Amino acid sequence: MTTVHRPTPRATAGRARAHPPGTPLRPAPQADTSRRVPGLVLLLLVLAVTVLASLTIGANPLSVEQVWRGLRHRDGSEASVVVWSLRIPRTVAGIAAGAALAVAGAAIQALTRNPLADPGILGVNAGAGFAVTLGVGFFGLSGITGYVWFAFLGAAAGTVLVYLIGSAGRGTASPVTLVLAGVALGAVLNGFSTFLTLIDPETFRSIRNWGLGSLARTGLDDTVAVAPFLVLGLLVAVAVSGALNSMALGDDLALSLGAKVLRTRVLGVLAVTLLAGGATALTGGIAFVGLMVPHVVRWFVGPDQRWITAYCALAGPALVLAADVLGRVIARPGEIEAGILTSVIGAPALIALVRRRKASGL
Repeated sequence: MTTVHRPTPRATAGRARAHPPGTPLRPAPQADTSRRVPGLVLLLLVLAVTVLASLTIGANPLSVEQVWRGLRHRDGSEASVVVWSLRIPRTVAGIAAGAALAVAGAAIQALTRNPLADPGILGVNAGAGFAVTLGVGFFGLSGITGYVWFAFLGAAAGTVLVYLIGSAGRGTASPVTLVLAGVALGAVLNGFSTFLTLIDPETFRSIRNWGLGSLARTGLDDTVAVAPFLVLGLLVAVAVSGALNSMALGDDLALSLGAKVLRTRVLGVLAVTLLAGGATALTGGIAFVGLMVPHVVRWFVGPDQRWITAYCALAGPALVLAADVLGRVIARPGEIEAGILTSVIGAPALIALVRRRKASGL
């Protein structure tokens, strides 16, 4: 005789309360557009203010009227020359580099499921900078159009090396090992780059200030040369942002939800390489933008990677331009490179993140 075990009324009632019939096991969160859309508009206004400050503030201050007249009439006047030859090129470069670094940071945090990851910490920027240093030393590169290819190669190599080192003997790389591998590789590559520049200062004079993350020496032609790669990287990052939401749950669950994990990871790495490599070739090493901006954005908009990407594309440029303007003000009539100020701001931010009991989740 077969004994049939029937659930008790209490167990049946408990399951009914936990998962009522006809409801999914985990309801999908609804997008809170009532706060996100106004926040996006506010962030756009902040970016507009920083752009205006970048055009008006400097060793030769200009009024808004002078900037407007210089934009409309390229008549050789002092205001026109300052606006078109100095202020507009560095402002456009700051917008491009800030958006690229912030979106790259958001993508790499989602790919590694590591809230402390960014292109700098994971060695991507160091790989790009080291490759450019080799290009200058051994191939005589002297311009952005030559830097960009070496920067892309170095960024890709740095990403692959960090993953291989972090996953050695384990099969898969954990977030902690990726950070340790990235910091170690970045220190080694930065050390080699410094060594090369010290043994032959004359050859590497052209990239000494470039390595600090400067916008002052970037021309419009340089930004135009890098822009196609940055735009392609942004498009790829936007395209995979929805799939990255599934990957935040883990590879197995993402596969069960229909996400193409391998394709998403490859496209994500491609986006990070294009964005970080292009930004490094354009402005040098601007640190901590890819770490700070996604964190601040995630606290406001939540874990949805689509909204994070949109916010980072606006918040990153605002931060870089604000640092650049601050560098002009505190060292007038000289200036401090934007990359130095983002490091000064970002280091305390990183310490605060480490001291938090629970970093913002992905």
